[in-house]
Amino acid sequence: MQNTLANRYDIAAWILIGVAMVFTLVFHLLPALLAGLLVYELIHIITPYIERKLPGTRAKLLAIAFLVAVIVSLLTLAGAGLMAFFRSDAGSITELMAKMAQIIEDSRKILPGWILQHLPADAIAFKEQASIWLREHADALQVAGTEAGRVTVHILIGMIIGGIVALRDAAYDDKFKPFALALVNRTSLFGDAFRRVVFAQVRIASINASFTAIYLLVILPLMGVHLPLVKTMIAITFVVGLIPVAGNLISNTIIVIVSSSQSLGVALGSLVYLVVIHKFEYFLNARIVGSQIRANAWELLIAMVAMEAAFGLAGVVAAPIYYAYIKSELRVRDLV
Repeated sequence: MQNTLANRYDIAAWILIGVAMVFTLVFHLLPALLAGLLVYELIHIITPYIERKLPGTRAKLLAIAFLVAVIVSLLTLAGAGLMAFFRSDAGSITELMAKMAQIIEDSRKILPGWILQHLPADAIAFKEQASIWLREHADALQVAGTEAGRVTVHILIGMIIGGIVALRDAAYDDKFKPFALALVNRTSLFGDAFRRVVFAQVRIASINASFTAIYLLVILPLMGVHLPLVKTMIAITFVVGLIPVAGNLISNTIIVIVSSSQSLGVALGSLVYLVVIHKFEYFLNARIVGSQIRANAWELLIAMVAMEAAFGLAGVVAAPIYYAYIKSELRVRDLV
């Protein structure tokens, strides 16, 4: 157990970290922060293997610099490839949304009247409402396009900064003064929280996407059911699965709606399968996440709801990391 008595340097570091966490969300810098932390943590994971192979300082630094360039390039290409897939005919999000709209329209025959009152009368009415919405929000959509470009630049800058910091850590062994040492300890805990949450969630999202792929590509075809846009749904399941708890709700809703294009029985079968699988995954999640951040699902849900109310979607994404960091600070002080 570490010393539980906080000195003035620790308190100042907590205040500065707290301000930085809020500043990141208020000024929409979360993508840059996450990108930088991802590169930084990947470099730190691989660096020990390089140090064992290359004992010389110069050779080690050259290898790490090359590794930084490779990781940044691979992450950039992966992001570009994912965007290209979702824009292609095979994975078009637009086509998926259009298909879901058509399915909902076709389901009017089996929906109760109180729901029908809130739905467009037909596809033409749906398109008219969509056109009106687009005209009313044209300025907002233009801003969204500009914002997407700004976020992309922030992500690239964040990855470069993360690589530079990792390279500097490998080159220098600083002797920090008290406040700097307290700040380094705080940032180390935050980085550790990021690594545990994100890498655990990547494993969970991979497992979730694998089970979904088995259902959509194997089980349903064996039963003579072939759903449209299967690859898109699997990709979406993985991407939104990176968001704890809420991601499963998003992907499940899409799959059940698309399944209803075949029949109500297929939709119910999909719902039952997904519920059963996710119940099984809760045990895996408890083992994976529980061993990493020691947090129950209800704790994360409360943190996500509170952060969403305060900061919107960015708060939902940041909530597990921020919560894991806060718990780490409390655990270090032997308070939880």
